[in-house]
Amino acid sequence: QVQLVESGGGLVQAGGSLRLSCATTGNRFSWADMGWHRQAPGKQRELVAVIARGGSPNYSDSVKGRFTISRDNTKNTVYLQMNSLKPEDTGVYYCNFRISWIGSDFWGQGTQVTVSS
Repeated sequence: QVQLVESGGGLVQAGGSLRLSCATTGNRFSWADMGWHRQAPGKQRELVAVIARGGSPNYSDSVKGRFTISRDNTKNTVYLQMNSLKPEDTGVYYCNFRISWIGSDFWGQGTQVTVSS
């Protein structure tokens, strides 16, 4: 079992920045692909960014150039730096831990991000 704890959400004006953190337990963090997803009110959860265990990042088109995902394997933590925030970035942001080849798939409880116009 892996526990994930997100932090760093909050209320920010459009154009501002936030940095989300997701701390995980266990000793398999370096094996995992780590992702950030978000869910806006009334919408389905969507993938925002993912960083593979080898460190390669990928982003949704809606955040490319504004968000940066990174990981620190010594701290078992993944980060999401969010710049130039827009009201449409508002939602609950969830951290995901996945090691597909052994069937591990865990989620955090989410952290609220609200961007005011």
